[in-house]
Amino acid sequence: MTTLFLMVGLPGAGKTTRARQLATEHRALRLTPDDWMIPLFGQAEADGKRDVLEGRMLWLALEAVKLSTNVVLDYGCWSQAERSAIRWLVEAEGACFRMVYLPVDDATQRARIAHRWATAPEETLPMSEGDILHGRAHFQEPDAAELEGHGAAAPPPGWAGWREWAADRWPSFA
Repeated sequence: MTTLFLMVGLPGAGKTTRARQLATEHRALRLTPDDWMIPLFGQAEADGKRDVLEGRMLWLALEAVKLSTNVVLDYGCWSQAERSAIRWLVEAEGACFRMVYLPVDDATQRARIAHRWATAPEETLPMSEGDILHGRAHFQEPDAAELEGHGAAAPPPGWAGWREWAADRWPSFA
């Protein structure tokens, strides 16, 4: 069955390394926003362009699963709502959804970020202490039910469905 693997975790957790392995093992299309943000804009956020890029990548991922192509979506997906939306969208296309959560402790995260910056600055984005703290404060760790694949939660109040929510979250998805 065609599968979309969603990488979940904080910067420095090893998501991209694992995403590369999964792409090779499963002959999957790997979509990693950082691979595009740096060449296109030279920075991680670039005035909201990351959300636009992620929306098009999500659209492309769904097109690929429709064509029976496995996909590794290397976003990080800090919120349960993002993960639930992607799970719902993938399953609505009849594909299998697999979340790959890579937890990372504070010391390991900092060491990996520093090492990546020191050894491959052209392939990574700088992260300040504030960026690291912001990520840790805003990351919603997946709970047991989410990790066990019990389906997508209901859309947040006020949303007719996950497709509408996703189009708002990632403006270029619609």
